Amino acid sequence: MRILIMGGTRFIGVYLTQLLVAQGHEVVLFNRGNRPAPVSGVAQITGDRTQPNDLKEKLFPENFDAIFDNNGRELSDTQPLAEIFQNRVQHFVYMSSAGVYLPADQMPHQEGDAVDPKSRHRGKYETETFLAKMSLPFTAIRPTYIYGPQNYNDLESWFFDRIVRDRPIPIPGNGLHITQFGHVYDLAQAMCNLLGSTQAIAEIYNVTGHRYVTFDGLARACAVAAGKSGEALQIVHYDPKKFDFGKRKAFPMRVQHFFAAVDKAKAQLNWQPQYNLISGLQDSFQNDYLTSGRDTAEVDFSVDDEILSVVGSK
Repeated sequence: MRILIMGGTRFIGVYLTQLLVAQGHEVVLFNRGNRPAPVSGVAQITGDRTQPNDLKEKLFPENFDAIFDNNGRELSDTQPLAEIFQNRVQHFVYMSSAGVYLPADQMPHQEGDAVDPKSRHRGKYETETFLAKMSLPFTAIRPTYIYGPQNYNDLESWFFDRIVRDRPIPIPGNGLHITQFGHVYDLAQAMCNLLGSTQAIAEIYNVTGHRYVTFDGLARACAVAAGKSGEALQIVHYDPKKFDFGKRKAFPMRVQHFFAAVDKAKAQLNWQPQYNLISGLQDSFQNDYLTSGRDTAEVDFSVDDEILSVVGSK
């Protein structure tokens, strides 16, 4: 297949490009050209997706069997691309988010659950709705928190920063909020498995890890991945409503239960996550956190210190 990836040089796109090339597909990337292709010989088309005319000029003459739109956040990002390839592509895969779900009493989130109209990811749901109404064979993917080497979001690294420096871990609430991480390799593998699946057309899939974990449990898992004792970890709980952090981020995740069922993806995509939480965190720690030198870099712990000055540490 000849496959277009929007982006392709950061995180998900890197893993997806590597897997697709290994499977023998011809991969083309569309991006601003600020980073080299993750695989030698992969073609890149340079352009700005936020400019519809640029998108049309660069991509309309091209033909693709499948398209992976990994970096469209708002409908305005994806609509011009979808319109260019309407009736011209076998499969259009859109990277949505499990963040579209409305917080609920019954968990885990399933693909048919209600959507939060106030979610900061509502643009992704609006895009899903638009694609469903088009003459376009689309599939939407809804991951929870994505982690793994090359993660540009401070998720696992937020914990590693404190663990390697033997600092307390300030966790909001009582530490029992349940969340879910999915390894980026597993996500990319599920995306590859979509190709050629007629059953996946017009479907939405949660794709993430198959186990859930509490905030405290995640901190302990990160400690184990870093070669330390999870039980010896200093965890400090605090009430975030008693602090005014402004725009500063005190914790890398939403303070709520947030996890989704992946049964549908397993059953219909012939997919199983290869990483469990510990092995995935070890991969991230060994092959990214340490190799990048972040373990010796300067880190701003001023927000932590503000919390600890009020609630103390064990």
